[in-house]
Amino acid sequence: MSVKYDVVVAGAGNAALCAAISARETGLSVLVLEKAPKHKRGGNSYFTDGAIRFAYHGIDDIRKIIPEITDEEAAKINMPSYQADDYYNDLMRVNNNKSNPSLARQLVSKSFETIAWMHSHGISFELNYKNQSFKKDGKFHFWGGLPVKTHNIGMGLIKSLNKRAEELGIDIWYEARALDVKKENDRITAIEVEKENQIITLPVHSVILACGGFEANKEMRAKHIGPEWEAAIVRGTEYNTGDGLQIALKAGAARHGDWSGCHSIGTDYNAPKVGDFSKPGDIYKKHSYPLGLLINRDGERFVDEGADFRNYTYAKYGREILKQPGAMAFQVYDQQVRPLLREEYDLEEATAYQADSIEELAEMIDVNQEAFLKTITEYNHAVQDGSFHPNEKDGKGTQGIHPPKSNWALKLDQPPYYAFPVTCGITFSFGGLLASVDAEVLTADATPIHGLFAAGELIGGLFYDNYPGGSGLMSGAVFGKLAGKSASRYVKTVKTEEASL
Repeated sequence: MSVKYDVVVAGAGNAALCAAISARETGLSVLVLEKAPKHKRGGNSYFTDGAIRFAYHGIDDIRKIIPEITDEEAAKINMPSYQADDYYNDLMRVNNNKSNPSLARQLVSKSFETIAWMHSHGISFELNYKNQSFKKDGKFHFWGGLPVKTHNIGMGLIKSLNKRAEELGIDIWYEARALDVKKENDRITAIEVEKENQIITLPVHSVILACGGFEANKEMRAKHIGPEWEAAIVRGTEYNTGDGLQIALKAGAARHGDWSGCHSIGTDYNAPKVGDFSKPGDIYKKHSYPLGLLINRDGERFVDEGADFRNYTYAKYGREILKQPGAMAFQVYDQQVRPLLREEYDLEEATAYQADSIEELAEMIDVNQEAFLKTITEYNHAVQDGSFHPNEKDGKGTQGIHPPKSNWALKLDQPPYYAFPVTCGITFSFGGLLASVDAEVLTADATPIHGLFAAGELIGGLFYDNYPGGSGLMSGAVFGKLAGKSASRYVKTVKTEEASL
């Protein structure tokens, strides 16, 4: 315990391990604190489906991080470029222009170089054929700016990051909870850790907080997001209870970002109350709603299911489901779209109802039957003519009903019919800390707290109200890498000063 680490990283997910690797590759000694036991390591990153959003110029850039793509395979791919301005504009659009512009620019401008850096450290990527492409005229056409995911989803990402950490000689303590940081002469000098029922004070030159938000803390959810959020399912780890936020605020950090907001989705009504590490991956989500209808227990629609691609609406529609009676709704489809639904609808974990008529379906589910049938009848009458194209905004919408359905509006009239009950699952909280573009934790007057850095969900100001899919993993990696580099610069400066005394 007398060892003085250069950097202690609180957390062991994507952001934390990227920070640890980044610091270690500069020669610093690094300790990672994982609050969970080893078999539950990895935080929310373990549960992700691995889609990661970054800027790229086309298939040649993609092949730099997926060199396994052959010339023959590349010739069958249409990969529109997704440049930094495209990414930035999407980020601003879905967040209603509230995102901190400096942080947003840093995220998008550093995204490709960070992906390439991850690849250089052994992180494997693959094309996201299933969810982000469609086949036409013998070619796969990618869309939505999200063509790549990590190999073997979140499990593969965490496995590869831990393998690299071990190769680099990074120490990891499991069942070790960061409690507090200590300062002397306005600098971080130690961190308090709870491990094996003991409080250990570790001397340290710098601390990187990357241990997630407060999404698994019922009291903090109720206080900051709203009392109804006590009922939300926690989609990821149960260990993200706001420890890092509370440590930083106590040390003088300023809050920043959307503390009343969060990333939340429609998830299976019977999903586990917290993430199940024995069934990892994003298996309970239900993300084909743009092809069908969302109807609550009162038998009413409550959102425009076709407002935009799933990538740009799924992170806010969970909140809308939570507002409905019983915090639930039903996704309703007919046979003409059933073959188009994502693979999670076919898993044994999916709760599903099937009937040969709409009337029979209404009798099977917990819904106001009369209103349910009326809603579907009115919707069918409102559907306008046009061509249906499930992988592009087709403009095939409705007229004369509220809410409208702006795209992908097909009449619900081809049996059999299907209903999938969903509720709200919270992924992560948006509220975080005020931080510089180099991941320094700042006070209210934008002064750095010397030796304290942050990454991942603790960086406030990026996401408001909504979220472009895949940006969370990318943000964690970008600011994790930056935090490690910033900690390295800081520690080397401190050591130089100490050596001169």
